Amino acid sequence: MTDLTNPASNPTLALTMALIERASVTPEDAGCQQLMAARLAKVGFNIEMMPFADTLNMWARHGQGKPLFCFAGHTDVVPSGPVDAWHTPPFQPTIIGDTLFGRGAADMKGSLAAMVVATEQFLAQEPSPAFNLAYLITSDEEGPFINGTVKVIETLEARQEKIRWCLVGEPSSHLQVGDVIKNGRRGSLTGHLTVKGIQGHVAYPHLADNPIHKAAPALAALATEIWDNGNAYFPATSFQIANIQGGTGASNVIPGELNVMFNFRYSTEVDAEQLQSRVYALLDKFGLHYQLEWTLNGLPFLTEQGDLVDSTVAAIEKVRGITPRLETTGGTSDGRFIAPTGAQVIELGPCNATIHKVNECVAIADLSQLTEVYLQLLINLQQRLTA
Repeated sequence: MTDLTNPASNPTLALTMALIERASVTPEDAGCQQLMAARLAKVGFNIEMMPFADTLNMWARHGQGKPLFCFAGHTDVVPSGPVDAWHTPPFQPTIIGDTLFGRGAADMKGSLAAMVVATEQFLAQEPSPAFNLAYLITSDEEGPFINGTVKVIETLEARQEKIRWCLVGEPSSHLQVGDVIKNGRRGSLTGHLTVKGIQGHVAYPHLADNPIHKAAPALAALATEIWDNGNAYFPATSFQIANIQGGTGASNVIPGELNVMFNFRYSTEVDAEQLQSRVYALLDKFGLHYQLEWTLNGLPFLTEQGDLVDSTVAAIEKVRGITPRLETTGGTSDGRFIAPTGAQVIELGPCNATIHKVNECVAIADLSQLTEVYLQLLINLQQRLTA
């Protein structure tokens, strides 16, 4: 019986460990993409590195002229945080029992390794599949996300290179591998609000105008507003204040302005323009003197049941013996840049309980099961296209 905890007999574990030991904190890639490229080149992929500013991206493609399936993901990781808070060094992959510890184990170097190994195994079975394969890998997903996937997609669109199906390896699973597939994501819209007042002495409030007092009822109204009720695929749109700052730090000074940053995670029941219009109306209702700037972080997207979703559900049912739930909750991912091109996009990866935390880890058995699911997905697509 194969010992899954032995890297010598578990290729997905071995590659995951090799990726973890490369300290690829955003936007550094630290050699991760070169490691993946070397493996993919051996099985017939054409490798195209796409550096933009401080970000390294890789577009690797196997074959031309057929429908294109793409594995997408990121080699960058968030900072480790306090190293002394970790049980083991964050960039020294460490096996304890049946668990692998290290920054990026779950988000998302384990997924990357599973993709590569599944691809190698699939092409060994099907050297000339009925569809082309590709990899879109970036090193800035955890950071400003301005020189990564979005730039690669712009390049591909300019040369009319289209992705039909895309699997992003984000850690989507909750309690066990494959229990959740993300088949969409909510939109993300951030507001940067500055409420103007008049600075003055707290003992002479009639000579000042306190923007905090003025803004408080308006912020309360924004926080309690029902923006929509969601739908069958998306939860209701949410509004959250993320940062708020006003004052000089002194107890005897009325501030001259208040700065508030807030964020919408919104469903397909509304669009960004509607949300903006309603915010303006609420702020105006309270007579505020303000400035408001917007950042649209990503549009909502949804992949309904079809070739990709159905093939993935069937793969999980066969390998794991469970039927996954389709969800659109959680944060954003680079899928938001790929879906607008018309691609079917889903996210499927390991359990997300420890991502971005100290002592990030992944169950070693989960790496092997994820590899099997990815392989079965490719097999299912092949069977659909050749049936």
